[in-house]
Parts: sequence; structure tokens; C-alpha cells
Amino acid sequence: MISETLRPMTSADVSAVLKLERELFGEEAWSRAMLRGELAQQPESRHYLVAEDNGAITGYAGLLAAGSQGDVLTLAVTADRWGRGTGSALLEALLAEAARRGCSEVFLEVRIDNARAQQLYRRFGFVQIGVRRGYYQPSGADALVMRRELGPAPAAPAGPPGPAAPPGPAAPAGLPGQAACGRPREGSRE
Repeated sequence: MISETLRPMTSADVSAVLKLERELFGEEAWSRAMLRGELAQQPESRHYLVAEDNGAITGYAGLLAAGSQGDVLTLAVTADRWGRGTGSALLEALLAEAARRGCSEVFLEVRIDNARAQQLYRRFGFVQIGVRRGYYQPSGADALVMRRELGPAPAAPAGPPGPAAPPGPAAPAGLPGQAACGRPREGSRE
């Protein structure tokens, strides 16, 4: 169970979030300008949250909501909090916000080699719908494209998740769920 509180991300959080970005995503981390640009679009089309414990940011997540579609743009958790519910709490909050904004489906991209994140998303009802080849830059790593219809949220199952599904066919260009900020993004690092 998490001890953190979730709250909206503000410009005062940018330095702490950027530090985590560099630690978790290395050369694929967002820049200060990119993050500030995302925050400038909330609450109109974006919703960013941080998980905080005793003043320290332990995770963060962002959602793009446009019309009936939502897109998880980022979800990251400090390594010392992996498996402790922080990522689940952040994802649950994003899905609730997407539903509140009238989205009927939510998309995301996640590195093909990030089994931990894929398991989290599958527990929350996301299914693989395609692959984006070379999506993450500069590494050139492929991304799984995942989708979840909104409605009653399935309960996250107790116990370990099942095995990851093998990669599916390549997703067509222009598939909904493309990171709208113009920056390929990782899914959860929980």
C-alpha cells in the first residue's frame, strides 16, 4: 500500500521531476522546456500528477485528454518504490480523470522490453493493439501500443500477473495513442 499522497503537478515540481526523468529515462528524458510546455496545457488538455512522500516526489504521471480519447503520456516511479503501489495509484488516478473528462478509451506506448510496466497496464485492462518500430529515440527501441476501453475499472488481480503477451503486428501510422507532445514516452517504470 502506498504512503504517498497524489496531487497535481505544478511548475514548482519541475526540477524534482526532471531529476527523476534523467535517473529513469537517461538520454530519452524530457527536457525542462518540454515538461513546462506540457504543464502549460493543463487543465485544458493535460492532467499531470505527482506522488509525494514527506516532501519528496516518488513518482509522476501525465494524461492527454482530447475528445473521446485519452493518452497516458508518462508514468514513472522511483526504483525504491517499484512494486509498492505507487504506479497503480497514479494510473488509477489518470484513468479516473480520463473518464471524468468523457474519454471512452485510453491509449499508451510502452517499451517492448519493459515487462514490469506491461504487467501493470495489463492488470488495469490494457490490451496490446500494435507495435511502433523505433519509437523511442535516440535508442531506437520499439514500443507496444496498448488500449483500454473505459467503463467500470477491472479490479487489479491479487498475486503475480501472468506472462506478457508476445509482440503483435505493427501498428498503422496515425494510430490513436501517439504521444501528442511530440516526444515518444515510456510507460510505467514501477
